[in-house]
Amino acid sequence: MSDSTPFVLILYYSRSGATADMARQIAAGVESISGIEARLRTVPPVSTTCEAVDPEIPEEGAVYAELDDLRHCSGLALGSPTRFGNMAAPLKYFLDNTSSLWMNGALIDKPASAFTSSSSLHGGQESTLLTMLVPLLHHGMVYAGVPYSETALINTQTGGTPYGASHVAGVRSDRPVDEHERTLCVAQGKRLARLALALNQMRGGSAS
Repeated sequence: MSDSTPFVLILYYSRSGATADMARQIAAGVESISGIEARLRTVPPVSTTCEAVDPEIPEEGAVYAELDDLRHCSGLALGSPTRFGNMAAPLKYFLDNTSSLWMNGALIDKPASAFTSSSSLHGGQESTLLTMLVPLLHHGMVYAGVPYSETALINTQTGGTPYGASHVAGVRSDRPVDEHERTLCVAQGKRLARLALALNQMRGGSAS
């Protein structure tokens, strides 16, 4: 990845792997658009204990996000499994510590979107996506969902919402992302990349 190439930050938390798979599909959509790249990042789990017990670098998958990843991105895709109709605590903990970016207006006028997965069809996907956008709006970001021009949004029998891509993982969290869900993830990545490039130009071509 070139330091001068604008990038979309795909920031997610995943336990069973479904949200991570969605993140990779969104990244594929981003990177199908010329002139911009995808940067996959995750966040560490939170613990009720007071001492750090997790390694600084994950054993597998994306590396942990830093504030600079957010500061310098040209767009953001935020992903989380559904937890009682809201985002998972580790992702919210990371966002709760972005006050310095908010004070400096680092994310103003950058496009953002969200994606989620749940074990059941009515497991709170839409409320999760809607609550995930709230801190992004506080940061001054421009929210981009999935328009109904994406026919998979009409034809899907499982995940997929106009608020963002979603996935139904099943009771055992082992159901793979299906064709319609995958199509919507890629479409969301493409739209976010196009908007990131356009808004980057509006801001004068600087990601920071």
